[in-house]
Amino acid sequence: MHIKETGTSISRRNLLALAAATGLAPLAHAEDKWPGGKLITWVVPYPPGGSTDVLGRNVAQRVSTALATNIIVENRAGATGTIGAAYVAKSAPDGYTLLGTSIGPQAIAPHLMGKLSYDPIAGFEPVVTIGTIPHILVVGARQPFHTVADLIAAAKAQPGKLAYASGGSGTILQMQGELLAQQAGVKFIHVPYKGDTPALQDTLGEQTNFMFAPVAAALQHVQSGKLRALAVTSGSRLKALPDVPTMGEAGLKNFVVEQWQAVFAPAGTPAEIVGRLNAEINKSLKDAEVIALADRLGVTLVGGTPKQLGDMQKADSAKWAKVIRDGNIKAD
Repeated sequence: MHIKETGTSISRRNLLALAAATGLAPLAHAEDKWPGGKLITWVVPYPPGGSTDVLGRNVAQRVSTALATNIIVENRAGATGTIGAAYVAKSAPDGYTLLGTSIGPQAIAPHLMGKLSYDPIAGFEPVVTIGTIPHILVVGARQPFHTVADLIAAAKAQPGKLAYASGGSGTILQMQGELLAQQAGVKFIHVPYKGDTPALQDTLGEQTNFMFAPVAAALQHVQSGKLRALAVTSGSRLKALPDVPTMGEAGLKNFVVEQWQAVFAPAGTPAEIVGRLNAEINKSLKDAEVIALADRLGVTLVGGTPKQLGDMQKADSAKWAKVIRDGNIKAD
């Protein structure tokens, strides 16, 4: 916008400065301030229906109300979550495109898939951690293993014979099986499935010997006696399974693994926008309905600062890079 005055041109920036100096600052247009009523896209790099998608939609709905704008959740699934991540990394850093994702594409897949079109750390601004999901090391009810020590002893007696299921190559479920093998000094057969559900079904059916399963998926089967829980991967015992030890208590030190869900924005997104998103998402995590939904999904809500998320991502990236390197794990 330009205003002609006695043969000169006054820029919009100079006009606003003049308005401020003369006490007319309210003349600045409201739409100049983010989000200004513009649509925000919340990208989930997975198919609809998973916990990252379901919880993300509920959080996005509340943030939408708080920001007085519309937020749409767009599923861009594929390549272990890296397709959606790449899309957001290449988007304009203006606060109108966000990534609601998990540990896989941000800390595991980059070490398995060769060179990606985005940098999972440098390509994003961390916004906030939504929550974490602990896992349970489970075996079928007819399996002879009653402790983690039993499982390790059997693996040492039958090198390369015991098989574990996972929801697919490069998932946190596979990484935990490999971490167990490395810490215990044994070899397992990895059997990847197309999703956690078929992996759990074959563990129930004892086509595989064990798996690390998300607590929400495995809990009902443990409580019904169809699965036996040997340990949990959280730092402390779970309220729902007070008699099941942690992996640390079972003898595996430094074995705390929790799958996290978090929100990121493209690198270069202004700190003011990141801060506003962080504040509003943190508020949404205290909503009673969000808390109840998270409980049903087996998610422990976290929140916190962008720095806390960034530090966690970097630590997990280094951790899983080492596991992948030491295990010579390749993407299938």
